[in-house]
Amino acid sequence: MRKPRPRPYPRRSAFPAVSVIVPTRNEARNLEIVLPAIAAVRPAVHEIIVVDGNSTDDSIGAARRALPWVRVITQTRKGKGNAMACGFAAATGDVIVMFDADGSADPGEIPAFVSALVAGADFAKGSRFTEGGGSDDITLLRKTGNAGLNGVANALFGTSYTDLCYGYNAFWADLLPLLELPDVNASAPAEGMLWGDGFEIETVLNCRVAAAALKITEVPSVERQRIFGETNLRTFADGTRVLRTLLAEHRRADRRKKDRAQR
Repeated sequence: MRKPRPRPYPRRSAFPAVSVIVPTRNEARNLEIVLPAIAAVRPAVHEIIVVDGNSTDDSIGAARRALPWVRVITQTRKGKGNAMACGFAAATGDVIVMFDADGSADPGEIPAFVSALVAGADFAKGSRFTEGGGSDDITLLRKTGNAGLNGVANALFGTSYTDLCYGYNAFWADLLPLLELPDVNASAPAEGMLWGDGFEIETVLNCRVAAAALKITEVPSVERQRIFGETNLRTFADGTRVLRTLLAEHRRADRRKKDRAQR
């Protein structure tokens, strides 16, 4: 069984070790296709970590059958954000790639994300709406909403995002402390979720890397339709949540600026 070599701390180099984090919940049929495709990417990735959200379709077994050397962990709370944070905490590579399990992302684009980081970016942001990108799945309504949210994000954070709501991203692992995501070992509240544990995770990350004045490079990406199953996206509810996240993260960034100025 292939095992990732130990790496006591992440480093930046021209040939980084790449950890691919795949959060999943009831994606067994998709994992059978997605995991071998990621493993076939060249240069080869350092490790693939599947973070399971208490699937009922034997996603864990499917992952191990599809790729015997895959690392499988179970998230500590609920929500995509917590799954991502658990994967980030478990990663041993120099670069972390966020990768959806539904088959909509192209593993062949991973080297482009890594190249953007090696060329000097701190955060490589996938975009369906920059030259060379595209989508087989997005509707006109979602595209219009995404454009509006881009405008709000860019106005609040001084960024130039073209695709705020896309979750295919990569970053250097040494940035994790700056992101200040919820402790994966913290207890869940009696009601609701910790901030950052839900689907707002991608917007939270985009806001925090911008607030930290990190170098962001957009990478063209083509989104495909999910292979099996149905999407969990809810256009209006998710759009409203992203907007609330933008406003909350802007307030957080302002508080941090004021705190630093008073020191």
